[in-house]
Amino acid sequence: MPEKTIPILPCRTLQPVLDFYTALGFEVTYQQRSPNPYAVVERGATELQFFAMKRYEPSESISTCYVLTDDVDGLYEAFRAGLKSAYGRIPTRGLPRLGPLKDMSYGVRQFLMTDPGGNCVRVGQRTGEDRRHGRAPEETFARALHHASLLADSKGDPAGAAKVIDRVLRLTDETPTDVQLLQLLVLRGDIAGRLGDEETAAAALARAAALDLTGTEREQALDALTRLEDLRPADRP
Repeated sequence: MPEKTIPILPCRTLQPVLDFYTALGFEVTYQQRSPNPYAVVERGATELQFFAMKRYEPSESISTCYVLTDDVDGLYEAFRAGLKSAYGRIPTRGLPRLGPLKDMSYGVRQFLMTDPGGNCVRVGQRTGEDRRHGRAPEETFARALHHASLLADSKGDPAGAAKVIDRVLRLTDETPTDVQLLQLLVLRGDIAGRLGDEETAAAALARAAALDLTGTEREQALDALTRLEDLRPADRP
């Protein structure tokens, strides 16, 4: 049998974590209550194990792991559907939450999800062999998107990302394409929601939803449109 690495991740209590992964299509294959709470979930070849600690604070967790797949788009859609069925919506902030699917500059297409235990699971598919960060784009708005996205998700600095987007949207001598504007507005709305700024979030997302895109532009902006759908539930004006 070839070697296999299995993450063992912490949580405060097992059941909310197990419910979350069950919603994603995982099966609970093992669970014990003593001598210590412990459980295993599996989905295909992916296996995650969890242990419970009473004095653990999920909101302060830095636990993470990476799951490589050859169908990240398919997994993302399956996870979105499972979470919507279980929670009635796609959780996009707080715990648990599902992040946007996007192409990264270091040769992967990925999304981040954080379970009720505060564990961040990165799920990605390689799109290139070079794992180093590519150079930031030179064009103004593409560059802003690049840096804001890294600040918001990879560096955990949503406030810094908001400053980048706000600055570039105030420019008067340059204009983004409609696709770039949509991407910037959706990311800005996402960030504002994480920061608890509901007014800015609603305004950015409403402006994004009002953009009149062509069929080709909608294809180019599919990831942003999917995120917009998750951030603006059908019952939100």
